Amino acid sequence: MLAVVVLAGLAGLAGAGLLFAAGRLRTDATAQVVNQVDELLPQSQCAQCGYPGCRPYAAAIVAGEAPINRCAPGGDSTIQALSHLLQREALPLDTRFGEHQPAQLALIDEALCIGCARCLEVCPVDAIIGAPRFMHTVLQDACTGCELCLPPCPVDCIDLVPRPPDS
Repeated sequence: MLAVVVLAGLAGLAGAGLLFAAGRLRTDATAQVVNQVDELLPQSQCAQCGYPGCRPYAAAIVAGEAPINRCAPGGDSTIQALSHLLQREALPLDTRFGEHQPAQLALIDEALCIGCARCLEVCPVDAIIGAPRFMHTVLQDACTGCELCLPPCPVDCIDLVPRPPDS
C-alpha cells in the first residue's frame, strides 16, 4: 500500500512539473511572437492605436485583443508584414486611429519657444531636450514624429516636417 501511495505522489509531482513546464513554454513562445510583432511596428510610441506604446499594442495583437490594422505610422506595409507573420487576413488601415503619413520630424522654432517644458513631459522617446524657462530643441535622430508634443505647446512653436531621407 505504501508503494502505491509513493508512486501516486511521484506521478502527481511529475504531472505538476509537466504542467508548469508546458505553461512556461507557452509563455516563452508567446513572448517570442510578441517580440516579433513589436519589431515590425514602427516604434513611434505615439499611442494612436489606443495602446500606450508599440509593445503593449504588440501584446494585444498576439493575445487577440486588437486587430493588426490600427498602426497609422506603420501603414499598409506594417499591416502586410503583421498579416504574413501571424497568418491573419490583411485588413485596410483603420483610419479611426489616424491616417498614414510619410515619416515626420518635430522641429521647434527656438525663437518662439518660451521654455514651458510641456513638450518634455509628453515625448515618449525623450527626443526633446531643454530645461524649464529655457529654449528646447529636438534630437532629430531620436524623434519619431509622433505628434504628441503638438497639443501641449501653448505658443505653437513646434512644427512637423517631412523627415529627410538620409535620417
